[in-house]
Amino acid sequence: MVTSRVKLLICGQGYLGKEIAKQANEKKAKVFGATLNGFDGCLACDLGDEPSVAALRESVGTCDAVIHCASSGRGGADAYERVYLGGMRHLVKFFPEAKLLFTSSTSVYGQTDGSWVTEESAAVPDRQTGKFLLAAENATLEVGGIVCRLSGIYGPGRSVILKKFLLNEAVIEEDGRRFLNQIHRNDAAAAVLHLIETQQIGVFNVSDDKPTSQLATYQGLARIFGKPLPPVGERDLERKRGWTHKQVSNQKIRSTGWSPCYGSFLDAAVSLTLSAVM
Repeated sequence: MVTSRVKLLICGQGYLGKEIAKQANEKKAKVFGATLNGFDGCLACDLGDEPSVAALRESVGTCDAVIHCASSGRGGADAYERVYLGGMRHLVKFFPEAKLLFTSSTSVYGQTDGSWVTEESAAVPDRQTGKFLLAAENATLEVGGIVCRLSGIYGPGRSVILKKFLLNEAVIEEDGRRFLNQIHRNDAAAAVLHLIETQQIGVFNVSDDKPTSQLATYQGLARIFGKPLPPVGERDLERKRGWTHKQVSNQKIRSTGWSPCYGSFLDAAVSLTLSAVM
C-alpha cells in the first residue's frame, strides 16, 4: 500500500496531479511534487530537458514510484513529443529503481463504430499527438511500468460538457450517437494510486462504468437542470482528441479491485453547478 514508508514523486500538479498528491498525503506517503515553474512548494523541473530531470533526481534522491501526469500546456505535437515522450524517457533514465506510471489517454483508440474497446483493442490514433502518447506508453512499458489510459476527466471546478450545456453553447452532433467516455477526477486519482499499491504492470483503461451517448447525456442534463435540449448540428471534426465513437471498458482495472465512486457522469452531474465548472 501507499503508506508513510513509500516515497512518491508526482510530476505535474495540475487538476489531476493535485488530487493524486492529496490522496497520497492522506495515506501518509512521503510525497514530492515537480512542476515546470516550481510553484506551491513543488520542485522546478522541465521534463523535456534532460539536465533538468537529472537535477530533479539529485534533489529528490531514490523513489519508490514516479507518476508522470504533467500537461503539454495545450501545445501541439511538438509539446507532446517533448513533455510526454521526452519526459518519460528522462524519467526512465534517472529513476531506474522506481515504479513508473504514465497517464495517457483513451484518445489513442481511434474507433468510430461505437464498439467496446479494451486494452487489447487496436490503438491507432489518427493524429500525431496520439502517436507520441503511444510512444511514451511504450517507453513506460519497456521498463515494467504502468500506463493509465484516462477517459475525459471532469469533477469539481471542471466539466466542459456541463459548462457548454448550462451556457447554451452545446450542440448535439448529428443524431447524438457518439459515446462520451468520462471519469471523475477523484476516481482517476484513486485508480492511479491503486495500481501502484497493487504493483500492477501494463496498460489499464481508467473510465467509469457507463459510457453514455451524447444525446442521452444531454437528455439527462435537461432533466436534472430543467433546461431544453441543445440544438442539433454537425460533427466537430476539430476536437482536440479527434472525433471517435467507442465505448471504453474498465473491466481490466475493475478486476484488480478498483471501482469508481461515480459510475457515470450523470451520477455526479447533480452535484455540479455552473459556478463549479466555470
